[in-house]
Amino acid sequence: MTGNVGAIAIGRNEGERLGACLRSLLEHADRVVYVDSGSTDGSQDLACKLGVAVVELDLSIPFTAARARNEGFAALRELMPELEYVQFVDGDCELRSGWMPAALEAMQSDDRLAAVCGRRRERFPKASRYNRLTDMEWDTPIGPAMSCGGDVLMRSAALAQVGGYDGSVIAGEEPELCFRLRARGWKIRRIDQEMTWHDAALTSFWPWWKRSVRAGHAAAEGAWMHGRSAERFNVRRVLRPLFWGLAFPVAALAMSWFMYGLSIGLALLVYALQWLRIRQRARNQGKSGSAASLLASFTLIGQFAMVIGIATFVLNTLRGRKTRIIEYKGAETGAHANG
Repeated sequence: MTGNVGAIAIGRNEGERLGACLRSLLEHADRVVYVDSGSTDGSQDLACKLGVAVVELDLSIPFTAARARNEGFAALRELMPELEYVQFVDGDCELRSGWMPAALEAMQSDDRLAAVCGRRRERFPKASRYNRLTDMEWDTPIGPAMSCGGDVLMRSAALAQVGGYDGSVIAGEEPELCFRLRARGWKIRRIDQEMTWHDAALTSFWPWWKRSVRAGHAAAEGAWMHGRSAERFNVRRVLRPLFWGLAFPVAALAMSWFMYGLSIGLALLVYALQWLRIRQRARNQGKSGSAASLLASFTLIGQFAMVIGIATFVLNTLRGRKTRIIEYKGAETGAHANG
């Protein structure tokens, strides 16, 4: 490498997935930092044996992925005073071999580019319908972007200028960071390049549901922080589930009393039309019929989960409380649960 590229992995109890993650980073970065959130599976020892610097988060302070990335970034800057680019990854991801050269080329072609992302793919998309849904979620358009995900190559100067991630945000910290970067005139871009393998390990409905609840909370918190901006950050992401997952079904039920149940039938018809609209949009994007149907079904189901996340944020805000991190992979793995 050039001596100015570092990498940061975050996680908890990722097991051998962490080993694969760190080995892939060591091949493409000059220094690697692993930030651990209280692992009990020997993750810290594994990282040390690989020659990776380890940062252990203070257990007395609530974990967030944003906080972990910030502490990793601080440690990396101490190790590398000339740090120019930093690759962030989650501990359940593995960097692809062609990613770093392509990402660096993109960075060096535009000095206002703050972040570069590529294609994150699920390693086992056929393991469950939920893994398949996650893999489709990562398939976003190429070109200028509004935000990035947890796996991203960032320009160190840009990240430092905006003060890093907001460590208090429990989910959706990447779009929030990108909002502040764009406000300072920085750009975000997705390039047509394979970036990482990811292992969501979603094998049942309940973890997927909790992941959707977390998405609702993230949307609400982002809108609360920046929704009054000119771009109305996250406002549509909040209004959409509030309509489809709350206002519309409640209105249909309320009117059913004097419409003799007709409003419920009409509501089901409207949901069916919305399902067809989402499915057709997915088909237009090149997805197969089965994939489009799966995406349409769970997009609608997810609106109800997001309402719970939005309500959680609103109620805790009114009570003056901070929501603790919403984990969906279970206590034994994936503490940050960014995937």
